[in-house]
Amino acid sequence: MPRDPLIGLVGKPSAGKSSTLNSLTDASSKVGNFPFTTIDPQRAIGYLQIDCACARYGVSDRCKPNYGSCVNGRRSVPIELLDVAGLVPGAHEGKGLGNKFLDDLRHADALIHVVDASGTTDAEGKVTRGYDPSVDIAWLRSEIVAWIKGNLWEKWGSIKRRHIAVKATAVETLQAQFSGYGSTAAVVARTLDKLALKEPLEEWSEETVDRVVNAFTDEKFPTVIALNKIDHPDADKNIAKIAKMQDPNSIVLCSAISEIFLRKMAKQGYIKYTEGSEFVDTREDLIADGDPDGGGLKELDEKNRNRIENLKDMVLYRFGSTGVNQVLSKAAEILGLVPVFPVRNTTTFTSGANESANKAVFRDCVLVKKNSTVADVARKIMGDAPIAYVEGAGGIRVAEDQVVTVGKNDILSFKVGRA
Repeated sequence: MPRDPLIGLVGKPSAGKSSTLNSLTDASSKVGNFPFTTIDPQRAIGYLQIDCACARYGVSDRCKPNYGSCVNGRRSVPIELLDVAGLVPGAHEGKGLGNKFLDDLRHADALIHVVDASGTTDAEGKVTRGYDPSVDIAWLRSEIVAWIKGNLWEKWGSIKRRHIAVKATAVETLQAQFSGYGSTAAVVARTLDKLALKEPLEEWSEETVDRVVNAFTDEKFPTVIALNKIDHPDADKNIAKIAKMQDPNSIVLCSAISEIFLRKMAKQGYIKYTEGSEFVDTREDLIADGDPDGGGLKELDEKNRNRIENLKDMVLYRFGSTGVNQVLSKAAEILGLVPVFPVRNTTTFTSGANESANKAVFRDCVLVKKNSTVADVARKIMGDAPIAYVEGAGGIRVAEDQVVTVGKNDILSFKVGRA
């Protein structure tokens, strides 16, 4: 199954980006045939938590994904992550990894900016105290804008002359320049629609170009701000300040190191932990609840028992979870991703050729962007194969121009052949 879109993780050194990436890609508790894999040193597979269609139809007991897992209707869907390294102030001028950082960035559909909310690392990731992390958020954006604006303004004169000569539209001219950032004509069109500019492109001032580049950055690189290290005592005041400056809907509070620790302890049999929740039980907790065997869990030593109790108080009970699962969910939300379930049989929801032998349902799931049509999904899954017709749930034919949304046109069977 295709795994795009691509979510890029960015963050200055020591902000916790590596810990966040590791916690998102830890598949130790996942079942099925999709272990954690690193595609290359920068790309890996994370797991997005979604509500599976199996719960809607009461067949969760037979839901066996080919990739990821599904537990009681809560499904882990593989999604590709990109570790964008080399973020330092001045990257657009070649500092740090400079152009490589920006070149890697262009492939991402959305960004997760991991910010050290504790204020204990400066702009270059060196240990300090009292640093203002809101500065990091501002200069990440300024680096991207400066990079795009610099490339565009450097040749603006020739761009205008060609625009006039070929009588192009503003969308056509800008897409020719922005295609290198992974843009599409639709992204450029949405950018210009939001600005509602009245003057023709050949009359744009540098100020107008600035506005266009800023709007394009918002449209092409929607960003989740993952405020990490929320368990640090200095984090509260920094979080409060950032919340006043940024769209609250773009912020997620998290503690990546806490998530990694809890998963490790659960894997080793010391605790029972529900990922993405506040629920952690030790052997003592379960015995107190009436289970004389303590759930078969191992006895914790005093150091780890204290650490878990502190983690409960400082993170889980205060914030409801470590926030790690919510980081990826927020990225999916700002992209408007819709899970679609391709099946062979839209009545039984099975996918195997031999359905009597294979009763498993909803084996596959793909993520498509908002406003995708049935035809878009067909191309994503079937490529250039000719499609005679498409069936939805219950064997009802659906038109290829219909939009897929959660609960509508999201269970599809593609019938190959000539219409």
